[in-house]
Amino acid sequence: MSQGGSGPQFGERAEHGPNDVCYRHPGTPSFTLCQRCGRTICAQCQVVSAVGVLCPECVREAKPATKQRVGRSARATGRRVAASETPVTYGIMIICAVVFVLQWLSATFSDNGVTAALWYAPAYSLPPDMVPGALFGFEPWRMITAMFTHSTGFIFHILFNMYALWLFGRNLEQMLGRAWFLVLYLFAGLGGSLGVMIWGYFDVTSILVPTVGASGAIFGVLAATLVGYRAANVNITSLAVLIAINFGIGFLPGAAISWQAHLGGMIVGAAAMGLLVASRGPRRRQGRILGMVGLGVLLVVLSGLYFVISPLTF
Repeated sequence: MSQGGSGPQFGERAEHGPNDVCYRHPGTPSFTLCQRCGRTICAQCQVVSAVGVLCPECVREAKPATKQRVGRSARATGRRVAASETPVTYGIMIICAVVFVLQWLSATFSDNGVTAALWYAPAYSLPPDMVPGALFGFEPWRMITAMFTHSTGFIFHILFNMYALWLFGRNLEQMLGRAWFLVLYLFAGLGGSLGVMIWGYFDVTSILVPTVGASGAIFGVLAATLVGYRAANVNITSLAVLIAINFGIGFLPGAAISWQAHLGGMIVGAAAMGLLVASRGPRRRQGRILGMVGLGVLLVVLSGLYFVISPLTF
């Protein structure tokens, strides 16, 4: 160590050598090295990262690797969901979450946006020559798309539905199996739209009111769980009270909740679960398939009620 107070300390060079210049700016001296390639870089070229100071070239080379890691992570997450015991439940939750984000984003650029493209009103089930107004066309497929939509003006709508699906959907999927759980969910969602459509016979003005119908399918899952627990001799009091409370909320003044969709979803969900429970066992597999196919045909037939008797004729 030098004795003078102003001299260089041990391990330091007093002057820059011929190699102590930035590789990108040869006229700029520097002692800083890139942590990845070891080349000298000046303050203008230094990029601070989590692993230290890097040169611009090493930063660019690292970006594809980062994208690959993100891609691998996404694929691994997809495989974990597919390999889980309840991939259908998680898949429905992901679809609902993605649709909700698209609904929310599109609402900032146009009125309703994605929500208006997916919601359902009974007028969409009317024969083409009886549609009241240019805003409604014959689009019966909305009875299905509506079951994946939520109200963007009330965040607790999707939070409650996804929590209920996570809480009860997983158990129901494990009880029924992936395929039958998916069929039950779709049937219950269609049942929710049917509840809204059939109400048009009692209140003709309701045929012009659009609804977002994810709750119909969720209430179908709750009702199916109730039937399944009852068949297994499990105490259903708490679940019955939960369903009754949430169903009753739809009747509160100003709630703007379609209790008709809730009721339709519950009826169809309970009916589907009743058929599945009654046809348990490998020897009744054919009866189970025929029973569920029959229920599906009934729902499709009911979906065409407006072609037989339009509520506008009353």
